[in-house]
Amino acid sequence: MPMYLTYRLNNMTEAIATADQLSTTFAALADPTRRAILARLASGEVSVTELAEPFEMSLPAVSKHLKVLERAGLIARGRDAQWRPCRLSAGPLRDVADWVEHYRRFWTESFDRLDDYLRDVQKSQKREKGHGGKRRKNE
Repeated sequence: MPMYLTYRLNNMTEAIATADQLSTTFAALADPTRRAILARLASGEVSVTELAEPFEMSLPAVSKHLKVLERAGLIARGRDAQWRPCRLSAGPLRDVADWVEHYRRFWTESFDRLDDYLRDVQKSQKREKGHGGKRRKNE
């Protein structure tokens, strides 16, 4: 029994940590500038200056966005003399995809049930029209 409780507590702790990581990741992804930065980094490693070019904001403002992404584990920053390369770290995105997958399955199953229901309704309507549209000889 104590071994089971330890196992459950460890799993609960892991689930809470994952939920906190998801919250951090979603918060980082909530901003369109940060999503644009991630999209750019999907093409490869670039410097902070290169990342800042398409945005109408100061370098310190871009740096703040990068700090949020870094805290969320979505990017990694390096240092090579004067060059400060940034690269995508997609691990947290996999966690988001796994979380969303659960709900995708839910919606897929719901739509499948709705398809089945609609097919049944259409069959019933066809049967009713088929029987209701014919006249009996005795009428």
